[in-house]
Amino acid sequence: MGIPGLEASHVWMGIPFCSMYIIALLGNSMILLTVRLDQTLHEPMYYFLCMLAVIDLVMATSIVPKMLGIFWLNSVEIAFDACFTQMFFVHSATAAESGVLLAMAFDRYVAICYPLRYQAILTHQKVTQIGLAILLRAALFMTPVTWMMKRLPYCSSNVIAHSYCEHMAVVKLACADPRASSQYCVVGSTLIVGTDTVFISVSYGMILRAVLRLAKKEARLKAIGTCGSHLCVMLLYYVSGMASIYTQSFGQEVAHQTQVLLADLYLTLPPMLNPVIYSMRTKQVQDAVQKVFGPRKDPV
Repeated sequence: MGIPGLEASHVWMGIPFCSMYIIALLGNSMILLTVRLDQTLHEPMYYFLCMLAVIDLVMATSIVPKMLGIFWLNSVEIAFDACFTQMFFVHSATAAESGVLLAMAFDRYVAICYPLRYQAILTHQKVTQIGLAILLRAALFMTPVTWMMKRLPYCSSNVIAHSYCEHMAVVKLACADPRASSQYCVVGSTLIVGTDTVFISVSYGMILRAVLRLAKKEARLKAIGTCGSHLCVMLLYYVSGMASIYTQSFGQEVAHQTQVLLADLYLTLPPMLNPVIYSMRTKQVQDAVQKVFGPRKDPV
């Protein structure tokens, strides 16, 4: 249905979502290409940033093209298997993004608390193992949910009151009792997000303690500055996610179109803003972008 209740505005609403998607594509692709071409960025922190960029591209691409088809072309139909495939990628990407944010917090913890052992702890092999663990956790979380929901009978309405195949919107169409899949999804997502936020909080608590022990004010400011971009990205992801989840789960007084719009923004705003935040707040990324994409000076 797109955004129920706002069908008359779909054409105009497609413009900002299309703009956000284009910025997300360009920004995250720029991050990937910059890290690939600049040897100075071949460090664990920027490898994790590349993982975040790939996940953001998957997250936005999973919903925005189809959403624009609904808004502009009235392409409202989706195949049964395609719906669950979209659901799998959307919710796997959100779980994976939380894992990457935890990995980035661990990276900053090691860099600030154990700077002399940074390269020894976060080797290329260890970074690869962390990345694979993040993807495996997301896939193991969503595979049972997708399997359980596909086995449910759908014998009444086939109209999803949402812009994409969101789990709660699809489960409402089942004729059988969907409590098993719903409870699994709630418990699983709570454990993932809850565990990640606890460990992120512990990491930054230990970082703050280490920073306050630094003798020089300049050193303290530099250490805090290296965490600034990650903190902004983390707050953007978790605050928008909690706003979307709580309005859908407990916001009976919130208009349905507002709930759908918040869910859409939750999957499009972070992919658009993450590369902007890192490009503006991280000097190494700024310098690398300028080196890769800036005008080249002719040799004298």
